Amino acid sequence: MFYDQAKIYVKGGDGGAGAVAFRREKYVPEGGPSGGDGGRGGNIVFVGDEGLRTLVDFRYKRHYKGNRGDHGQAKNMSGRGGEDSILRIPVGTVVLDDDTGEVLADITEHDQRVIVAAGGRGGRGNARFMSNTNKAPTLAENGEPGVEHWLRLELKLLADVGLVGFPNVGKSTIISKVSAAKPKIADYHFTTLVPNLGVVELEDGQSFVMADIPGLIEGAHTGAGLGHEFLRHTERTRLILHVLDISGSEERDPLEDLRIIQEELRLYSPELAKRPVIIVANKIDIPGTEENLQRLKEVVDEGQEIFAVSAATGEGLQPLIYRIAQLLPDTPVPEIFNLPTEHLVTKAQSDKRFEILKEEGSFIVVGKEIEKHVKMTFFEREASVYRFQNILKAMGIDEALREQGIKEGDKVEIAGVSFDWV
Repeated sequence: MFYDQAKIYVKGGDGGAGAVAFRREKYVPEGGPSGGDGGRGGNIVFVGDEGLRTLVDFRYKRHYKGNRGDHGQAKNMSGRGGEDSILRIPVGTVVLDDDTGEVLADITEHDQRVIVAAGGRGGRGNARFMSNTNKAPTLAENGEPGVEHWLRLELKLLADVGLVGFPNVGKSTIISKVSAAKPKIADYHFTTLVPNLGVVELEDGQSFVMADIPGLIEGAHTGAGLGHEFLRHTERTRLILHVLDISGSEERDPLEDLRIIQEELRLYSPELAKRPVIIVANKIDIPGTEENLQRLKEVVDEGQEIFAVSAATGEGLQPLIYRIAQLLPDTPVPEIFNLPTEHLVTKAQSDKRFEILKEEGSFIVVGKEIEKHVKMTFFEREASVYRFQNILKAMGIDEALREQGIKEGDKVEIAGVSFDWV
């Protein structure tokens, strides 16, 4: 079974820490600070791969973390940057932020590269903090944390050939006969609730991917029944097979079924209605199908290909498969449609650099900027703590806490780190 949706967690590598070091060579008097910078963390990179057809790999591994940059060293030697982590995904995958719904990337080409979680920059070594007023700084930074978030992956392009038709016309039986797929088959409507995927292999080594797409009903373009689910999968196919129950065993007219299918495709997307089509008249093993088959040939456009088959006995399936194999090399991959409106997100931009929350005698300061400073500060070093206090003053957090009524000994929490207010 294929997977066309997945949810994964990605985190770019943290930057390496800067070093605190001083030159102490014999012939270099007052050599000064020589701590190098940390290396940048590795990115998480998605790369489009036209050889992949499913997101199944992301079902078994859902957490991906980038490589950390190396720490800086003495003699102004910077740490080595972390290597990027490359994740190959099928062409046609849309990447969305799971929290906001924002579209981060639309992978439409082979080898297209998109950074989905950037690594953090390396921390600065003490050589970077030397100034006219501080010739021997003991200050360095920790590495910046990498970007992290949950992503939702949606595969848009799935198969070369899509089988479409009303429920119970024999789509699942056809794909089970021509491929190794084993879909659920039963004599009732909507046996297939999600698409089944099968690889059809020919004797000469040629192969293509066929999808048995859930049956539709009239009004599918408005979302009725399995409507949008059905139509979403038809967007991904290069060639459409209209499967008809030519015997009329469901007490439906196969010609009317054909008209409804064509109309639903046209109403959903004019481009989809122009996709190459082969009409498959199934169930010819049932007596009395000759009249309907003749009526079908009279009403379809001249040049429209019709294959009369019996999925139950296998009659006519081999010529159909060979014809599909002939058509596919000259059938281009369809253009990716515009992203649906539900993926378009408007994000409110806040002018606040931070926010202060009160909780039972403690004050919690939140904000990306100050939280990043906390994570990049070495609180074991007095010089780093002094610099962090100056950052609090410069950002106006000190003054804001006093306005909130903070008292001596109260707790202040920032990014999970607690401080006593003095």
